[in-house]
Amino acid sequence: MLRASCLAGHPPIAQEPISPVPTPARIRSTLASLAAPPDDLRDVAVYHKAMADPTRLRILRRLAHSPGTVTELIGHVDLSQPLVSWHLRRLKAAGLIEMERNGREVICSLRRDALALYQARERALLGPMGPVDPSTSPA
Repeated sequence: MLRASCLAGHPPIAQEPISPVPTPARIRSTLASLAAPPDDLRDVAVYHKAMADPTRLRILRRLAHSPGTVTELIGHVDLSQPLVSWHLRRLKAAGLIEMERNGREVICSLRRDALALYQARERALLGPMGPVDPSTSPA
């Protein structure tokens, strides 16, 4: 009632449509999507993270010759079973290896198709990268 009495005798106020105010969660989500790299860059980053460890490279080099059990890989890299399993989970998460249970053993194999796909994506994103000329690089 107070409002009606205050506005009595005055022309009606034109109301513009009110645009919805984004919530803080919506703003964070939008900013995160703008800052996040595209999927292809994310995929190549995952590949590089998986390949960034010498132990994982040794495991991949061993699996490039033939599939191997976790026990064989433990002997190859001379590390504890939990540590080798941790590295294998990282390689599997990146899609570079497959693990298949065979009785009590787990057999690991290199996914050559995934390796080739990552390498092709990397070439497409970064372009041809030849030798670096030291005379043209910044000091």
